[in-house]
Amino acid sequence: MSESFSAMVVGAGAWGTAIASVFARGGNETLLWDRDRDTIEAIMSSGSHPKFFGGKKLHSGIELVPELGNDLSIDYIIFVVPFQRLRSAMATIHKSEVQFTGVVCASKGLELESNALAHQIARDVFGASVPFAQISGPNFASEVFDEKPAAVAIGGNTDDIAKVISGMMSGDRFRPYVTRDMVGIEIGGALKNIIAIAAGISDGMGLGSNARAALITRGLSEIARFGEALGADPHTFMGLSGMGDLVLTCTDDQSRNRRFGIALTRLGAVENAKNEVGELVEGASTAVAVNDMAVRLEIEIPIISQVAAILNGDSSPEDAVRKLLMRELVSEHD
Repeated sequence: MSESFSAMVVGAGAWGTAIASVFARGGNETLLWDRDRDTIEAIMSSGSHPKFFGGKKLHSGIELVPELGNDLSIDYIIFVVPFQRLRSAMATIHKSEVQFTGVVCASKGLELESNALAHQIARDVFGASVPFAQISGPNFASEVFDEKPAAVAIGGNTDDIAKVISGMMSGDRFRPYVTRDMVGIEIGGALKNIIAIAAGISDGMGLGSNARAALITRGLSEIARFGEALGADPHTFMGLSGMGDLVLTCTDDQSRNRRFGIALTRLGAVENAKNEVGELVEGASTAVAVNDMAVRLEIEIPIISQVAAILNGDSSPEDAVRKLLMRELVSEHD
């Protein structure tokens, strides 16, 4: 067994609770806190999550934290919150004076107002000297919670933090892989949600399997192009946080972003589609942030740009398909 450390997961949603389960199964002291005290108290009372996992009990090694305080001292803070609330969650931890050694993010996206990635938000809040790692990969929370086999990629701003978090999460049902390409891990995890919306729109329109396969393939090319422009290694996008996560979210109905795209073609209005899904659709805000950045940096991402146009009300799914198919012919590798 790897050396034991302590971790506090911030965010008791489905993915945060599943991540806490992974750390607890790894033999680590594992705390779970959420700003919604009612959720924490409900778990403390029943032993199960009030919303997710069908009443199944949480791992006995997870300690619920009802209140933050400076008496808390752990090795790593694991942020698993809606991405647009990441800065706020980090600021809350910073102000709480909880003692910790490093910061880890398992949320995926770009900040809408600043276009910042997770490591940039962490640097703004905690300072440049705090070790940071990003977790990303093709995982649905319910399957991880149920201990079905899964794998993730972990990229850090130091080799040490990525290796330590990998050791903490490793088990006979969960396999982490370490990479030095932290930026690539962040971008792959964020942008795949946008392509999943596009795949959902395509399937909702009944465009067929050929169209979905083309969207996934060309979408991966756009993710790699965008990532490389921001300093990522293009090879990263052939891995777990690129192709792996992309295929999962584009083809399985457990994907909120895919379901949102399908609902959007039927309901028309973005808010109506979000309400039908009933859960957070990270790709919707990420699409706008990524498109804004791509325009500024002159990066060609036609699929993502059309998704952003649909979400902004500047285009319809039908118009978007026509514009994509009628673009000037280019080489496959352009």
